[in-house]
Amino acid sequence: MRSERLTDRLFRQRSPHGTPVTPFELFFDLVYVFAVTQLGHGLAEHFTVAGAAQTLLLLAAVWWAWMYTSWTTNWFHPDHVAVRLTLVGVMLASLVMAAAIPSAFDGRGLWFAGAYAAIQVGRSLFVAVAARSHPLGPTFQRILAWHSFTAVLWIAGGLADGPAGAVLWTAALALEYAAPWHGYTTPFLGRSHPSEWTIDAEHMAERCRLFMLIVLGESLLVAGATFSGAQPSAGRVAAFLSAFTAAVALWWIYFHRAADAAGERIAASGDPGRLGRSAYTYLHVPVIAGVIVTAVAVKTTIAHPTGTVTAGTACAILGGPLLFLAGHLLFTRAVFGHLSRSRLLALAALAALGLTTAIATPLMLMGGAAAVLLSVAAGELRGGEG
Repeated sequence: MRSERLTDRLFRQRSPHGTPVTPFELFFDLVYVFAVTQLGHGLAEHFTVAGAAQTLLLLAAVWWAWMYTSWTTNWFHPDHVAVRLTLVGVMLASLVMAAAIPSAFDGRGLWFAGAYAAIQVGRSLFVAVAARSHPLGPTFQRILAWHSFTAVLWIAGGLADGPAGAVLWTAALALEYAAPWHGYTTPFLGRSHPSEWTIDAEHMAERCRLFMLIVLGESLLVAGATFSGAQPSAGRVAAFLSAFTAAVALWWIYFHRAADAAGERIAASGDPGRLGRSAYTYLHVPVIAGVIVTAVAVKTTIAHPTGTVTAGTACAILGGPLLFLAGHLLFTRAVFGHLSRSRLLALAALAALGLTTAIATPLMLMGGAAAVLLSVAAGELRGGEG
């Protein structure tokens, strides 16, 4: 009985209007501002196929660590001392993980892997013990089992040199990303069903909106810092304005209607756990990746607005908006049940811009991409199809 009363105090009290994000959750996110900055800088310095693949792997790990913590605070109240102390530990490990990002494949792999494993196993252990008398207790026990198993792969990858480490990390992430789809099926412990995951959809939507603001803020910081450190010219001014326009358009597309409406739709659905898993846990990955790649494009374009368009430059300038729009298209399809014509047309327009790379400058491509994003944002403002 005493453990049940403790569990009741640890869990959030649900509200029909959703529970608000607490100041401590905002404080927690500051660590991931640093992580996003590290990912963007790393991609900008190693914008090759191998560098992009490595950044994608690291982004997937960073997102997974943050997302599982957001699911945790969706159930557990971060103002309870035990929960808050656990989150402080996660913050410290997250800071170490973020600090290791630039050298994760070159000398600090064990630091990155050890911090990531500590985040996932430590947090999972806490919730499994705290919720042992709660209906969600078996689910948390299965999650702990999966994270304990993949932690071995993470540590082994951190100890390995060269491609072997990347292979082990990729295998670990593949197992972790697949686990929610099959309900964390575990020998002797059975499996979970999304219908059991009674999430607060409004809270989850707000957490993802805040993370989106983090990555959009990084794009603006990159634009300002690059423009500040470069010799002013007409081309750089135009590139700076294009970058700002693109950032505003990205914000408008994400926040104007779909962000708020999605939380309401998921909360009203018959299976919010399943829909929240698809819409937020998985389909936000390309959305976030698209903004990070766009930040890299902004840096390149402002620094060299009239230079030659290389394959890497074209991939950054057009690939960022492509990833964002494709992810947002899938997100709105999952939540609202329809494919947005405006986003499909925008994807086609970005692909068409790719045919001009032989004659275009980075500024021309950035201006074209910004115009495409602005047209989608304008459709949102007119109240057309989302």
